[in-house]
Amino acid sequence: MTVINTVTGPITVDQLGKTLIHEHFIFGYPGFQGDITLGAFNEIEALEMAVNVARQIQSYGIQTVVDPTPNECGRNPQFLQKVSEATGLQIICATGYYYEGEGATPYFKFRQALGTAEEEIYEMFIKEITEGIGGTEIKAGVIKLASSKDQITEYEKMFFRAGARAQQETGVVILTHTQEGTMGPEQARMLIELGADPSKIIIGHMCGNINLDYHKEVLDQGVRIGMDRFGIQGMVGAPFDHERIQTLLSLIQEGYEDQILLAHDTVNIWLGRPPVMNEQITKIMENWHPAHLFMNVLPNLRQNGVTELQIDKMIGDNAKALFAGAKTKVG
Repeated sequence: MTVINTVTGPITVDQLGKTLIHEHFIFGYPGFQGDITLGAFNEIEALEMAVNVARQIQSYGIQTVVDPTPNECGRNPQFLQKVSEATGLQIICATGYYYEGEGATPYFKFRQALGTAEEEIYEMFIKEITEGIGGTEIKAGVIKLASSKDQITEYEKMFFRAGARAQQETGVVILTHTQEGTMGPEQARMLIELGADPSKIIIGHMCGNINLDYHKEVLDQGVRIGMDRFGIQGMVGAPFDHERIQTLLSLIQEGYEDQILLAHDTVNIWLGRPPVMNEQITKIMENWHPAHLFMNVLPNLRQNGVTELQIDKMIGDNAKALFAGAKTKVG
């Protein structure tokens, strides 16, 4: 049976249980490290907050969370390990870099100019998956890849090539970030052409786009998708939840329920100073929290005829199938 790396050690697929596929316990945009005078990280306070979040998630029956924070955005496997040890929540962390527009690009761009970057990225992926991250024995359980709005840049393509290659060697899941509802079909196509296993690919943030044809173009390539930004509205090009729900209902009605996973993409603790939102945005974003699915979205789905079996797939069985590499239909 497939073994999955968590921050507290390996588990088997049948131990995953109900799973949220995309949440961030802590996250910081690159550059937060320079704002420590006013945005210092208090680990004691942060750990208390994160433990409370984990317990809230567990109260809804969730046993596993994938935290795909990129390496340069404050990924902290030791912190996640402490949260997991304190609560029993299984947490899967990532190896990977963010998209060019909001990532920390100078390091690998410099090495790209030297001609060494792509091989070094591949080596980083392999070591963090098979040996551990930094000086720890905490191993990454997914590869995080990301692309820009309306394009996959040359910088980002290095990571896609290295990620596909590392997946072929290790068998781990590739989880992606799409920006503002674009490049999902292109991501899937590129990874498959590079030799990645479509059954172990999940194209993320697909609910940033409510065009059914866009979704089908991705799903019919045999990958899975994350409808994983419930609660994010009116920012980063995001549609409103009622629009997402209609798209999700249409996909379920057309038989794609085995390829969809749900989450919120929450950031529960911001590194640096937390963002300041005006009153209007604060109101629009009031449901961006890790209980929103259970309090609001799933009841809405039930009212529209979605069965408990279908819901269990989207927060449970589909994650098991993803990590097991179970094949999906190809249109």
